[in-house]
Amino acid sequence: MRLTILIFFIFFTSLCYGADTVAGTVKNTVSDTINFIDIISISKLLLTLMFFIVSYYFIALFTKILEFFAEKSSKVRITIKGLIPVVRIVLWSAFIVITIKVIYNPPVHMLITALASVALAVGFATQDLLKNIFGGIMLLFDRSFKVGDKIKVGEDYGEVVTISLTTTRITTPDDSVVIVPNMELMNTSVSNSNSGELYCQVVAKIMLPIDVNTQKVRKIAIEAAQVSKYIYLNKPIEVLFTNKINEHKSFLEMKLKAYVMDIRYEFQFQSDMTEIVIKELLQQGIVNKNELE
Repeated sequence: MRLTILIFFIFFTSLCYGADTVAGTVKNTVSDTINFIDIISISKLLLTLMFFIVSYYFIALFTKILEFFAEKSSKVRITIKGLIPVVRIVLWSAFIVITIKVIYNPPVHMLITALASVALAVGFATQDLLKNIFGGIMLLFDRSFKVGDKIKVGEDYGEVVTISLTTTRITTPDDSVVIVPNMELMNTSVSNSNSGELYCQVVAKIMLPIDVNTQKVRKIAIEAAQVSKYIYLNKPIEVLFTNKINEHKSFLEMKLKAYVMDIRYEFQFQSDMTEIVIKELLQQGIVNKNELE
């Protein structure tokens, strides 16, 4: 039913546009003067609407295809997803240019005047929106982060899922979607965990007794990271100890630093390392259960 309505709409619009084109040609033979009313017509507005609908679904479909192929291979996922915002801007820019040039085709002086008037009016009415659009363009050119990266903005940390002209969407570990205006991203510090790479460093922290055997703990921690199925072995594994005081008691905070092979497994890897280390420490009697509480 929807397809039938769409076909009828396209056919009706084509007839109106054809009739309007013929009428406009006859009118122009009588007078060389073209005004704004001569350019705008019902048929052209309908054709613009039809072209917008077709373009919208085409861009959405093309984006879904890119996302499909991106998810098929972890090696190129971040690269392809990073191109999606640029592709959207290019396709929508092409839509605007084709609409103005092919459908309306106004004289150059009229186009310049209209654009200047619209820019002035929009500039006063939507200053915040323009700031966000400018911020979005700067983010795409600066490439400080891209779709697929894990970033931290303020208290929010997660994977960048979309970068539009006005906002950036981040999916947090608890599957919440945080929408950040682009201008805010330009005016605040942003921490990028992987900077376009598929892998990133993960830190697992464990509190231990102050008198624990650090050599044995270091050996167990490194082996725990190595046996994890999420480990990226092309990067080094580090174990660091720091003295901490809690309730007037000294403890050793162990930081196990290793690289995960895919940024999406960051928290699984962190949990994996923590569980294996604690399990081995208890089994080998290096620490007891009470000391870990």
